[in-house]
Amino acid sequence: MFLESRSFHANFLQRAHVATLLGARKYNFKDNTSSLFPGEKVVRRFLCPGLYISSRKKIMASTRTINRTVKLMLIMFGVWPGAPCMMFYQVFWMITLTISEFLHYQYFVTHFRFHNLFDLMDCLSSFLALLKVSVKLVIFSIKQRKFVEILTMTAEDWDEFDSTGAALRETARKAKLSSRICNGLIIFHTISATVYVTSILLADADVTDRTTELPLMMRMEYPFVIDTQRKYRLVLATQFIAVIICSWAAALFNALFLTLTLHVGSQVNVLLCWLTEVGAKDVEKSHDFFVTFMTKIIRKHQKIISLSESIENLYSYIALTKFISNTLMICSLGFLIVTALDSPDATEQIMRSLLFYTITNLEAFIFCFAGEYLSNKSKAVGNAAYNFAWYNMKAKNSHVLLFIILRSQRQLKLTAGKMAILSLECFTNIMKASGSYLSVLLAMK
Repeated sequence: MFLESRSFHANFLQRAHVATLLGARKYNFKDNTSSLFPGEKVVRRFLCPGLYISSRKKIMASTRTINRTVKLMLIMFGVWPGAPCMMFYQVFWMITLTISEFLHYQYFVTHFRFHNLFDLMDCLSSFLALLKVSVKLVIFSIKQRKFVEILTMTAEDWDEFDSTGAALRETARKAKLSSRICNGLIIFHTISATVYVTSILLADADVTDRTTELPLMMRMEYPFVIDTQRKYRLVLATQFIAVIICSWAAALFNALFLTLTLHVGSQVNVLLCWLTEVGAKDVEKSHDFFVTFMTKIIRKHQKIISLSESIENLYSYIALTKFISNTLMICSLGFLIVTALDSPDATEQIMRSLLFYTITNLEAFIFCFAGEYLSNKSKAVGNAAYNFAWYNMKAKNSHVLLFIILRSQRQLKLTAGKMAILSLECFTNIMKASGSYLSVLLAMK
């Protein structure tokens, strides 16, 4: 046991010593969290508490990658690290979502009849939307440390560039693009939620009529009787707030995922730019220059891989939930749209479900597109290293490129629960499966 302890600390000190000898400003045992052996993170926190605290402060101070609106919403839902009343927000949202899902379940069990298939599909679609939000909040609460590591790495990417370099401009360009996309997603989800509930808000319902079901924004079975106009308006107001907040949560986590993916893409573009800068003429001038620059490139490549794997670890089971739920939601919403064609209020029903259907398809497409985007970016790194002018280099220098080529063959990827790789082909499979289930439902009608 004593020998194992000595070996543990010797290995730890050796890593720190090697990192110091390499002379890299950002490559030290404080920053390289992706390659730590088991228990080293804990040792680092006890041996260097000041470094760990400064890393946390860096996360709170850096908002250049994360959109300001996204950050405020992350604080509101209690998943932003170090936010005030973080535990209170998490408990509040989980209790609220659990109650809403239970009321959906009560409605589904009470009204489970095949002739009532339209209302059941409407209930199922809103239930799955709430379920996805609950899963995201739970996973972000469980994997809070992983989210902190991701924010730390993105903040360090900004710090390692000079103020006038092309690398900083590329990172800022992607951050600006992702900020615009985030704002667009949040606005589109808000419009979709508003259109979804407008027809119910404008409906003239008679609460005294017991022969017909009261029109509600979400199909729920309440434990009390809605027999007055005041109760009915209070229920509608509560459901309206729930629909808007649920749509914001869906847009929030999708926007955050897209922001992180585009940031990885910007760092790959920086890496490609560095590979282009190392020309054959520069290599022949100085061997030390080549070694220094290639060391910088290899470290950057490893950091990109670590960031991509952290994002995949955080969003893997969220993507699996979306893979299953979006398939069912596209099927149920498609059923509502097709069935509404024969109803007298076809226009209202179609407008109510069409944007919801579009949002669900867009959500599935965003995740699959992000997986395809990262895969193509990782291929570009290997191609750039292969197309490098290695034939003009010395043999001992050209061997360094093999590390990049070999590592890029193991592509960056995003998976759905480690079972399916997210790609445009995956999105096609979702649409095919939804179409098949829709045909079965229409046959059962």
